[in-house]
Amino acid sequence: MANATSVTSLQGKQQFQGIFNEMWAVKALMDVGNLTDGTGETNTVAVPGVTLGDVVLGVSLGVDIAGMSVSAYVSAANVVSVRVQNESGGTLNLAETTIKLVVARPNF
Repeated sequence: MANATSVTSLQGKQQFQGIFNEMWAVKALMDVGNLTDGTGETNTVAVPGVTLGDVVLGVSLGVDIAGMSVSAYVSAANVVSVRVQNESGGTLNLAETTIKLVVARPNF
């Protein structure tokens, strides 16, 4: 594990003020195919304006993801990648659903 070189703790209403200079609230449709245990799928979402170094603060899906893990990251200019990984022990297929992302550009 790497040691942090700088850590700042903020509390209350000022938690996000000044930390991010731009934010995106994104909603898109995503349809993940059949995933056997231990397999995953990466989908991309076009998000105009995001660049490498921007942070995906949160991702949510409109369906139950029991046994799956979901992660999202800015993978290129104007692109957010969303990875769904099946760790349930069986085969799962998520229905087409709405995905919501919050992306932010750090001000530091």
